[in-house]
Amino acid sequence: MIADLSDAFRQACAEALALLLPVACAGCDESDVVLCERCVLALSPEPRRRLIGAGETSFPVWSGLRFEAVPARVIRALKEDGRTGLARALAPALRAALEAAGGVSGVTVVVMPTSWASFRRRGYRVPDLIARRAGVRVHPLLRQTRRVHDQRRLDRDGRRRNVEGSMRATDAAGRRVIVVDDVVTTGASVAEAVRALRDAGAEVVAAVTVAATPRRAARTDEPQPAAFQTHR
Repeated sequence: MIADLSDAFRQACAEALALLLPVACAGCDESDVVLCERCVLALSPEPRRRLIGAGETSFPVWSGLRFEAVPARVIRALKEDGRTGLARALAPALRAALEAAGGVSGVTVVVMPTSWASFRRRGYRVPDLIARRAGVRVHPLLRQTRRVHDQRRLDRDGRRRNVEGSMRATDAAGRRVIVVDDVVTTGASVAEAVRALRDAGAEVVAAVTVAATPRRAARTDEPQPAAFQTHR
């Protein structure tokens, strides 16, 4: 309740400032519009599946958008520039990915934890905000048990080592779970979340993100059959 009120207040302030300050499209910098029509179309969901891990520990990650071009710029504007109103434009991508993963009926949607430093810098948690705009109730069953470094400058192995053993899950035993995050890159962070949930007794159905960084090994990143294209 307090989080919802805080978010509503922040959104009202942002809208008030928009009346006083110049605004530009988050996707292409066109003036006097938050998102132009072309960039809105560029955010049309196209769910894709990626398999993280191998063997019995592997799990699917469904993402609504590719993290490139307009979607990448819009997500960065939300995460780094405080443009919280953009969460509503990204919500359809999250909903489409959830539908492609089988929907939320009978599952607990668990949001990825945000570090205190990131929350203090932004004043909001990005995955939570987008999920609320998507009309999805999330559960904070995960928490970080130690500080981790910024992942952006680390390679694949460095990311894995950085987050290894950094999360713990509570109240997860017996639950069927979908993990929600904003962007998946190498999958190291979401893999650690899945490990923590499984160790706590949860059955992880899938992970879902708004967007995924494209990979050169494209087989698992190719568009899925037409049945999944209907989620656009």
